[in-house]
Amino acid sequence: MLIIRRKKNESFLIGNDVRITILDCANDGVRVAIDAPRHISVLREELSEAEQLNRGSLAPSTDSLLSLQNALSSMLSSDHSAQTNVSEDEV
Repeated sequence: MLIIRRKKNESFLIGNDVRITILDCANDGVRVAIDAPRHISVLREELSEAEQLNRGSLAPSTDSLLSLQNALSSMLSSDHSAQTNVSEDEV
């Protein structure tokens, strides 16, 4: 990790394309301006973590898929048995 000390209105570069400028320093935080090309995503860390959690929530686990498959198979086989019994009773 590189630690850089900057004062208000001073900047530093990341590569050739990204410029970080310190806008304000206060007791409750630091305001920075980030100048980066559009193809580079700039996202606060907590938003990135939330996004990853949401993506994980959207993708069902293998266990839940197997459980759903077993439940559906069970339902279909019991429906088939009920239909078979009705057909036999009608004969």
